[in-house]
Amino acid sequence: MPDTMICRVFLLLAASLLLQGCVESQPTMLGASISGVNHTSAAINHFSVNGGGGPNIGPYGGGPGSQMCCAMLPVQWREGLTVVVEWEKDPSPHDYANWSEPLFSDAWSERMKGHQSKYTRHRAVVQVAPYKQLGLVTVHFLPCDQVKVSASPTYEGLSGHPYNFPRRMEVPSTCPTP
Repeated sequence: MPDTMICRVFLLLAASLLLQGCVESQPTMLGASISGVNHTSAAINHFSVNGGGGPNIGPYGGGPGSQMCCAMLPVQWREGLTVVVEWEKDPSPHDYANWSEPLFSDAWSERMKGHQSKYTRHRAVVQVAPYKQLGLVTVHFLPCDQVKVSASPTYEGLSGHPYNFPRRMEVPSTCPTP
């Protein structure tokens, strides 16, 4: 009887060791700062990358000077790496500058509620551009509610940055369908 028990224990140990070889190892993840570049005339009121918050960005604004923390990404890029980007957009960020109501009055607050009702919310699953070394996560907000994401140690406008779009981009007459 004891030999049978030893055999069973040995077989269980051998099977568990074999199964460990089938388990995919998890990549090493790090928190990377988040920045955004807005290439549009709308304002980005707030955005997030995989739940990590990014700064608000005015029309045609942003860049590495305004960063927030953090998006969790693997230290090493892998094929098919994606992130979830969520954002809120104000399509008419300069409208309230011309209002005649006294700032923060009841009439102004009521008008602001109407303005805020035109905000739009978006969500996109976006491929991350290949990187050799994890760096600043940069979200590029493009016309037609398109976004591109990089996570390299180079900044927008520098050589080696995967996306160097013009800072001011106009909305085309027709937007591509998702």
